[in-house]
This record gives sequence, structure tokens and C-alpha cells, in this order.
Amino acid sequence: MGITVAVILARAGSKGIPGKNLLELEGKPLLAWSIEQAKSCEHIDSVWVSSDGDDILSVANRLGVNAIKRPTNLSGDTATSESGWLHAIEVIESQGYEIDRVVGIQGTSPIREASDMDEAIVLFEERAYDSLFSACEIRDYNVWQLNEQGDLESVNYDYRNRQRRQSITPRYLENGSFYIFKPNILRTHNNRMGGQKGVYIMELYKSFQIDEPEDVRLCSAIIDGYDMAK
Repeated sequence: MGITVAVILARAGSKGIPGKNLLELEGKPLLAWSIEQAKSCEHIDSVWVSSDGDDILSVANRLGVNAIKRPTNLSGDTATSESGWLHAIEVIESQGYEIDRVVGIQGTSPIREASDMDEAIVLFEERAYDSLFSACEIRDYNVWQLNEQGDLESVNYDYRNRQRRQSITPRYLENGSFYIFKPNILRTHNNRMGGQKGVYIMELYKSFQIDEPEDVRLCSAIIDGYDMAK
């Protein structure tokens, strides 16, 4: 019987916010939010942080989780999350662990609870999924784009025939907070999603993440408003 591992990918470089993974959010490094949530999960057996930055790995060690030094060629702007996860899986397995499932946690999404990931893992097992993504449900999310002539056109609905919100088929907006997948899915498809796919629905407010400087104030306000800073 294998284990469930959480892997948090945390590059040292960031164009939007330099040193983003270590910026202070509500009194602790941004990365610490994801680490502490993963450590609190009943169904996660082991937590790992993969990074090319020694300062980031020091935070991981200080918070009592495992650190993986990621090679430079897997840490640049063009490196995919898939390449980082594959490297982490190889490192973990080389230490004698058998992995049944990976929870890929986005370190820049602090607004979640341990129960979100625990419930998603249970769902993953009960439905015999091979991969799963976290999302929020949307019904009246109307998208427009400019066509080749420079005119606006509706993309995911017909503006000439608007439906009542209650009549719209629910859609799921992938929020990037976390993914769950079996190692063989990642190896076979070089993709986090494959095989029998599932979705775990989260509240909309948990979908916000930190990419730009203004996101810090927004996420801080949400954390305070929902009394999540514990």
C-alpha cells in the first residue's frame, strides 16, 4: 500500500512579485500557508517542498516538512509544473517510498482549508478517479472577445438569447489551488490530468491567489473577513 504525498512547487524567481513565495501575508511567509494546511490534512502522509531557492527550502525545514532541491533547468520561467512534479516523484521514490497519489498544491493560493484537500482525497478514492482539479462553480460568467475585425462577440453564450441564471448549466472554473493525480498518469501523459477525471468544488472566495502586488491586499482582506488567520 502506497502513500499520499503533497508536493508544493515554489520557485525562487518571480516576475510579478520578486521573492513571492516568501513575502509576508498575515504575519507569515506565503509558502507557510500551504505547508501548514498540508500538514493538517488527515489523508496526506508526507509533505514536500520543491524549490531551487535555499531560502525557500530553509522555510520548509523550519516548518518540519521535506525539502527537495530542484535543478536550475527545471526552475526557469518556461519550466512546467509537470516537470517539477516528475522530478519530485523521482526523488521521493528514490528514498524508498511507494506513492499512490500526489496532491500538487499551489503555494501562491493561500485561501483554502485542510478540509478541502481531505474531502477531495476522499472523493478521489470513492469515485476511483485518476486525476482531479479544484474549481469553483460558475453560472453567469459571460465572456466576450475581439474578433479579427475588431468587433466584440460573445464567446460562451449568445447575447441575443440570454438565459435566466437558474437555467444555465453549471460550469467549473479551474482555480489552480490544488490537483490530485496518480504518478502513472503524470508519467504517461506528461500532464496532471488524464484517465478518469474529477472535480472538487470550492467556495468562490477560495479561488483567489497571489500573482500581482494588489493581490496581497485582496487575499489579506479575505483571510481577515473569513477569520482564516489561525
